Amino acid sequence: MGIVPLCFKPGEDADTLGLTGHERYTIHLPSNVSDIKPGQVVKVTTDNGKSFVCTVRFDTEVELAYYNHGGILPYVIRSLISSNN
Repeated sequence: MGIVPLCFKPGEDADTLGLTGHERYTIHLPSNVSDIKPGQVVKVTTDNGKSFVCTVRFDTEVELAYYNHGGILPYVIRSLISSNN
């Protein structure tokens, strides 16, 4: 798919949460992309058991469409192909 942009909650950052950047993260998003909403709060867990919440930084429906298509380029290519048919 694409990259999921996340924002820590106010007052939190990697240091306050004890994150090093070497963890593997699981972002608990709805399984259906259409259920993801701009500014939604999601739970994130690490492979070492830490969990915290972040705000998903899809700020518009267009950004969600890009994510759903795997990025801007695949979205544009699919749009061009469908407009030619």
